[in-house]
Amino acid sequence: MNRRKKINSTLKAKAKKANAKKAGSSKSAYVSKADRAKLTEAPTADLITTESSAISETVIELESAVS
Repeated sequence: MNRRKKINSTLKAKAKKANAKKAGSSKSAYVSKADRAKLTEAPTADLITTESSAISETVIELESAVS
């Protein structure tokens, strides 16, 4: 009985490891602190540039309308 139990447990362990490899990782890749800072900084810089250009275009339109 012990031999059969040991064989079954080793086969179950191998199957479990194979399924774990097949499933892949549910964990996302690590992103360093510097990279996270770059990612958060880039959209805000674009947003500021877009807002300032939109404001300057509005001011130009208003000046031309007044003239």
